[in-house]
Amino acid sequence: MHRKALGKGLEALIPSGVTSTMEPAKAGVAEIAIAEVEPNPHQPRTRFEESGLLELATSIRATGVLQPILVRRSSGGYQVVAGERRLRAAQLAGSQTIPAIVKDVDDREMLELALVENVQREDLNAIEEAKGYQSLVSSLGMTHDQVATRVGKHRTVITNAVRLLGLPVEVQDMVSRGTLSAGHARAILGLESSGEQLATARYVHSKGFSVRRTEALITRKLRRKHARPRTARSSAVAELESKLQQRFSTRVVIRQGRKGGKVEFEYYSHEDLERLLEAWAVL
Repeated sequence: MHRKALGKGLEALIPSGVTSTMEPAKAGVAEIAIAEVEPNPHQPRTRFEESGLLELATSIRATGVLQPILVRRSSGGYQVVAGERRLRAAQLAGSQTIPAIVKDVDDREMLELALVENVQREDLNAIEEAKGYQSLVSSLGMTHDQVATRVGKHRTVITNAVRLLGLPVEVQDMVSRGTLSAGHARAILGLESSGEQLATARYVHSKGFSVRRTEALITRKLRRKHARPRTARSSAVAELESKLQQRFSTRVVIRQGRKGGKVEFEYYSHEDLERLLEAWAVL
């Protein structure tokens, strides 16, 4: 059962029934200058879809901001606690002021409320959500169990989300942009080296694999890897492979013979081959 503990905290700060600016004195809503409002420094969302903001801005031009934002006072005026998307859309709409509720909120509450506003509205991508949970852990000293209680989710959801931050930055960015889904990313986490994770992510994207097919690919990779005898391979060679994989963002295998050997680089499309050739200064 999902608990809405943190959502209730947000509702407690925003008076129930406040859905418009019709009665600001009665509802505790004030019109404040947009120029005096700073973004939330704890905002977990890093991507605001331009098309969605433009649609909201059009609506605001027609009917105004129907739901006040929540702010706290700062040295420069105000800081957004909840409602940054509405603030950005109001700016696009050319508004000079915005309805707001001013509350005394400390840093801890601000971080929690910024996270819940987005998580419970499903506005965050998987990486933003993971970073939000990690912020509660690192900044506020919460355990995964405590975070789960606060956001109304199971602990395993929190743990699995935070694990995505162990992926290479490039793979995280693919998830943030929607190039890969969180399901793809969780499957790729099963691979040991970051170089192999990145190479597999590129391959999965180039082939348009589903999550299930990606899971099957990872299973085959791990089965082959564990089936190969490891005694003949030195740790130095494995370390070199890992460094090459990270450097060139593809799978690299060093095959040693008695007097020599060969180094194999995988590529997954013509564009990927050109990328490697450019890295080697061939093109």
